[in-house]
Amino acid sequence: MLGQAAEVVARPRHPYTKALVSAVPELGAQPLAAQPLAARGEPASALDPPPGCAFHPRCPIAEPACADPALIPRLARLPGGTPHTVACIRSEVT
Repeated sequence: MLGQAAEVVARPRHPYTKALVSAVPELGAQPLAAQPLAARGEPASALDPPPGCAFHPRCPIAEPACADPALIPRLARLPGGTPHTVACIRSEVT
């Protein structure tokens, strides 16, 4: 996701951004109040990335199309007039 830092953190739309934001501890939060969104598995290799979306092997909302090499997600502007962009074929769901 690409946009103003405060907006990206306040309303993350890409599953990886959501996982990163949810992993940040909050001062004064109750212990174990909410489990972070887990990105399962190991990070993809930069030398040998997986086909399709590079995050799909770790994404909690991935679907078969996310692994399709013909559907590599490109940065696209989010609907609703926001100036932010996200590279996720499921950005409407996230």
